[in-house]
Amino acid sequence: MGATLADIAAHAGVSEATVSRVLNDRPGVVPAKRQAVLTALDVLGYERPPRLRRRTGRPVGLVLPEFTNPIFPAFAQALGPNFARRGFTPLVGSQAEGGLHEDEYVEMFVEAGAAGILFVSGRHADATAPTTRYEELRELGLPLGFVNGYRAGIDAPFFSIDDRTGTQLAVRHLVAMGHVRLGLSPGPETSVPARRRVEGFREAVVEALGDDADVVVVHGPLSDDGGGHAGRALLEAGCTGIVCGSDLVAVGVLAEARRQGLAVPADLSVVGFDDSVVARHSWPPLTTVRQPVSTMSIAIADAFVGEMNSVHAQRTEYVFQPELVVRESSGPAPR
Repeated sequence: MGATLADIAAHAGVSEATVSRVLNDRPGVVPAKRQAVLTALDVLGYERPPRLRRRTGRPVGLVLPEFTNPIFPAFAQALGPNFARRGFTPLVGSQAEGGLHEDEYVEMFVEAGAAGILFVSGRHADATAPTTRYEELRELGLPLGFVNGYRAGIDAPFFSIDDRTGTQLAVRHLVAMGHVRLGLSPGPETSVPARRRVEGFREAVVEALGDDADVVVVHGPLSDDGGGHAGRALLEAGCTGIVCGSDLVAVGVLAEARRQGLAVPADLSVVGFDDSVVARHSWPPLTTVRQPVSTMSIAIADAFVGEMNSVHAQRTEYVFQPELVVRESSGPAPR
């Protein structure tokens, strides 16, 4: 038998008339008594009328490395509605320079009662970083999820773009256009995705150009400044086609090419990675490797929401396939 007005009134410490006013969403009830009635409804298992149901979902933490690279806010924008439709509200933290670090956001999210925390290209993506903190959080029972940067031994699901395949798509595209001197700027040397890009680059170059082909790699930050430095070194090495670890890196390479008076794609072809808004609005528009952010976000939300509801996802890496998007920044090799 369901709770009666008398039961609810007794539990909340108010009159039945007050309970009636709250249930009918009428004025004249002080906030404290209104909240007491709502709490009594939930405790006694009384289904709230639609107009009294919570308008916000359970919080879930989302830690991003930065907002400067547009691929990260793109993930936040895509994940937000997917979590909301499943009854969760994202709390977003970005590790901007001079701001809070990952551990500080974790503490804030735990204090806010987050049902779980999802890390996008966080500290886990550094192959040399310890994973002790994540293991401690799991021992406390907090569900975790990780995007781009697989690390073995963490009790959590991982979701990654196939960096090897993406880089190979870029190499094959440039080789098909006659380029034989290729360079790669994959990101920091300790980055898990960067290491996978290097592996894919090396395999594709050797497969297409032979065992004696040079594998020219310049590591650096995934930023336009990092791209500028890498571009300078790769151009000095004689590269006519450059594959980049992000669209921001590619923008830096384009800027360095302009500084040296080179035309893109007549003198140099450049391929980015991500297909962020930067790729579509750079000049020339970037040929790039697309991360399927929308598809990934739906799958991430499905699996991670299950995780937070004690329906555990497989302890594996869910790998998503990239797509090469050809625009005006790549063309035939210079004669």
